[in-house]
Order: sequence, then C-alpha cells, then structure tokens
Amino acid sequence: MRQGPEIWIRGPVTSTREPGPPGSGHAHAAVRRFSWVGTHGGAGVSTLAAVYGGHDSGRAWPGPGDPPSVLLVARTHAAGLDTIAGAVEIFRRGQAPPGLDLDAVVLVADAPGRLPRPLAQRIRSLESVIDVYRVPWVPAWRLGELGHPPRETSALVRLTGAAR
Repeated sequence: MRQGPEIWIRGPVTSTREPGPPGSGHAHAAVRRFSWVGTHGGAGVSTLAAVYGGHDSGRAWPGPGDPPSVLLVARTHAAGLDTIAGAVEIFRRGQAPPGLDLDAVVLVADAPGRLPRPLAQRIRSLESVIDVYRVPWVPAWRLGELGHPPRETSALVRLTGAAR
C-alpha cells in the first residue's frame, strides 16, 4: 500500500498556466475542472455542480475522463461531518483511487441560522487539516431557483472559476 505524505499542504499545489493571446505579455490561469463528490446522500452535489460548474460525481469516485481534482461535499449536520471526516481520512491514508487529488471540502448548511457549538468545533478541527469552504442555507435553491452563487461563497467562486 502506498503511504501518503506525513504533512499536508493546504490548497492547490500546482497551477496550470496557459499563455495569453499573442502579444498580451502575460499568462492567464487555466480554468480548473473539479469533480464534486458527495460523502452522503442529499449533500447537495448536483446543486453545487449546477451553480459552480464542474462534474457531478454523485456519491461515486470520479471515473476515467472525469476531472481528478476532488471537492468532497457534506451537510453540516453531525452525520454529514462524520462522513466527511471519514472521506478525508481515506485521502490522508492514500486509499483513494489512484490519480485523484483532494482539493478541498465543501460544507453545505443543513438548516438556516448558526451552527450549534459542537458542530462548529468539529468544523474548526476539520479546517486544521484541509481547506473548508462553507455554503450557507439558500432558500431559493429549495425551489429550484439556482441563479448565481451566494455572495458569502466568493472564495469558492474563485476556487472553481464560477461566473458571478
């Protein structure tokens, strides 16, 4: 079994650059492609893929031809945080399918309002080992009105290259 690194580097390690138009004098970052992977049913993978772009892998690992950069998705309830911690551990131990890279964790609010303290503490613990992006409760999404990403997710917009 292949062992993973003993230390973690937060965020993307490499940057793919493409040259700009001839004579522009600078390079533009290539749009990165991601596979959204839900760690439990109802995590919100399909909605996130529709709003931010990327490949909807559902609850399966990305297959051949799918983007190998993975964004793990879970809800912020206790069961969701349990599943996301287990999935991060799979990557930490080097047990994820070969060729996949864990870029970040995306936590989708399971209800409106503030999180109870025990859940917030668990998220802080998760943030100590990997980049975590939070998506707030969006009432319009329940009605199928996906529109633009919420303003509070500007960091996730930058990561995914989603248009605002």
